[in-house]
Amino acid sequence: MTSMSRARVARRIAAGAAYGGGGIGLVGAAAVGLVLAEVRMARTAVGNGNSGGRVPTADGRYGDGYGNPGEGHEPPLRLAILGDSTAAGQGVHRAAQTPGALLASGLAAVAERPVELRNVAQPGAQSDDLDRQVALLLGSTTPVPDVCVIMIGANDVTRRMPPTRSVRHLSAAVRRLRTAGAEVVVGTCPDLGTIEPVRQPLRWLARRASRQLAAAQTIGTVEQGGRTVSLGDLLGPEFAANPRELFGPDSYHPSAEGYATAAMAVLPTVCAALGLWPAEEERPDVTRREGFLPVARAAAEAAAEPGTEVTAAMPTGPRGPWALLKRRRRQRVEPPDLPAGPVAEETRSRATTTNQDG
Repeated sequence: MTSMSRARVARRIAAGAAYGGGGIGLVGAAAVGLVLAEVRMARTAVGNGNSGGRVPTADGRYGDGYGNPGEGHEPPLRLAILGDSTAAGQGVHRAAQTPGALLASGLAAVAERPVELRNVAQPGAQSDDLDRQVALLLGSTTPVPDVCVIMIGANDVTRRMPPTRSVRHLSAAVRRLRTAGAEVVVGTCPDLGTIEPVRQPLRWLARRASRQLAAAQTIGTVEQGGRTVSLGDLLGPEFAANPRELFGPDSYHPSAEGYATAAMAVLPTVCAALGLWPAEEERPDVTRREGFLPVARAAAEAAAEPGTEVTAAMPTGPRGPWALLKRRRRQRVEPPDLPAGPVAEETRSRATTTNQDG
């Protein structure tokens, strides 16, 4: 499928989400059924390497070495994570290996400020659970997060949620968070064609369905004022060369190395959303094939190239909204120490229990 064809499909799905449609499919229903059946069988066959699916809790403060507000320093940045098992960090044993902890630690290092992390992601969640997750963040007594990272979509594909419905829920979540004053970065649907037990030709169909949803998610997110980063086959040639290292014991969720790779791609966009990136980095770099495109075309190109960012750039024109497509240089992140304070004791306890069970 060409980039223009992918753009048209993504635009139709996003338009259906905006105007209440629900009948636009990703690929043929019979083909999708085969893909989903094989994915489910693959997951059953390999089991779950994280001992019942428990996820280490990483909530707390990172970067305490940058000082406390009472000593004249700026208050901590507030980072929230929403989404499914990938956002939660399922598949690893230590809290420091989860994407939330990695992003919080990296953000603290760039901002030279502490970062308060709260993760409300739910393993197994589909996009319709985002309403509950957003309510947890906005209905609490704590301040609105400065930035929210959402990773969602894989379960929508495997459980056959209509893509227009999926995008509608995501768009509504982004709109609520942006209205409340939070920046939003969405890691779009990962490439299910990279799941090791899924074989050809079903791998190709899984990839196609994933990319179509990812492109539509990008349109819905950007139109509500958020930014997206394509997760896609983010591991790329690294996965092909060493899948056992980059995927976890269940061959479905990323390993610690896989989550670190994803965090490296998402962190620059999180920093840019908060105005922490150098001004010269915000201008399109033609040597990296960056530039302004109609949002549907930018979404299609991003879905086909992992790590690509899309953000709103210009008012709506004759060809619809425009967006800036960027291929940011990935920012290396290091596994952090566990956060300090009361949450750390719970974090250490859960992480230790999970590690012993594994």
